[in-house]
Amino acid sequence: MKVYNFSAGPAMLPKEVMEQAQDEFCNFRGTGCGVMELSHRGSQFMEVIQGAEQNVRELMGVSDDYAVLFLQGGASMQFAMLPMNLMAPGGFAEYADTGVWSSKAIKEAKLFGEVKEIASSKATNYDRIPVIRHWKPEAGASYMHITSNNTIAGTQYHAFPPLDNGTPLIADMSSDIMSRVINMNDFGMIYAGAQKNLGPSGVTLVIIRKDLAERCPATVPTMLRYSTHIKEESMFNTPPTFSVYILKLVTDWIKGKGGIAGIEEINDTKSEVLYEVINASSFYNNPVYPESRSRMNVVFRLPSEELEAKFLKEAAAEGMTGLKGHRLVGGIRASIYNAMPLSGVEALVDFMNEFEKKNG
Repeated sequence: MKVYNFSAGPAMLPKEVMEQAQDEFCNFRGTGCGVMELSHRGSQFMEVIQGAEQNVRELMGVSDDYAVLFLQGGASMQFAMLPMNLMAPGGFAEYADTGVWSSKAIKEAKLFGEVKEIASSKATNYDRIPVIRHWKPEAGASYMHITSNNTIAGTQYHAFPPLDNGTPLIADMSSDIMSRVINMNDFGMIYAGAQKNLGPSGVTLVIIRKDLAERCPATVPTMLRYSTHIKEESMFNTPPTFSVYILKLVTDWIKGKGGIAGIEEINDTKSEVLYEVINASSFYNNPVYPESRSRMNVVFRLPSEELEAKFLKEAAAEGMTGLKGHRLVGGIRASIYNAMPLSGVEALVDFMNEFEKKNG
């Protein structure tokens, strides 16, 4: 039976990537060793990590003004590392609160300086991205932070705040990195845990403008300084070698799909197919404002929790797993990241239509 994994993360990886990793698992490029066994400073792994960086730069249009880093600790580490490095002494940063993960980022940032909430949708259970034209950025902010896609609430920015006051825009892109074309030059820094669109858990991609990294106060520990990792080219300590290797394979795969523009076209089709079913139904309900709906995490509810439990059980029996909504909000969540094929979404909507006929 074909299994489609709709989990929010760790998430589905491209079949071609899994098969290549399987083929090379015990004998990477004729070395007689797996990539996890090779020295991280040896020529074989150096070729991998340098290739991964080159892929990121090529796919996302990253100029030499930016450093591409492969770090550890997940996006959650960045919640603290970011303000430690970039919050000006006695200054402030602006944060938009659009979900659970942005609220966690705000909590960490408050340990290092003043945080001003530029916008929030908490009062309406994070059912939308606050209208950007109503935001009132202040001059002098150390940076503005957003979470580009909110996995739990099922919301996503479809436009980014235009900052012309010198404030760097920082984005947590953990759940929609490389899912759509962006202009990297609009951002001072982006970061993303790999385990949704880029590979397995264990590596975090950080792309940061080099001049921003020089802001870091002298009191920040060596390991937590962006400048350390820039200088050492992500090799200050042993990197998560296998995770970087898979990220390299995934970015190779994206290039083979026509780059990010090609992937975006597929992602748009997948989300349209799913939202069409939800919009046409009185049985399924999406709580998100239409203009804020995520193309990565499609959330919906059924008329009762009993029907949701039945839906999950029967979907799993048909090979569709990972559909249970986050424990904080319940319901159903279909995460349709880059590696989810259109056939998986088509199988899900066929099941949804049949389930509604039987239970509606």
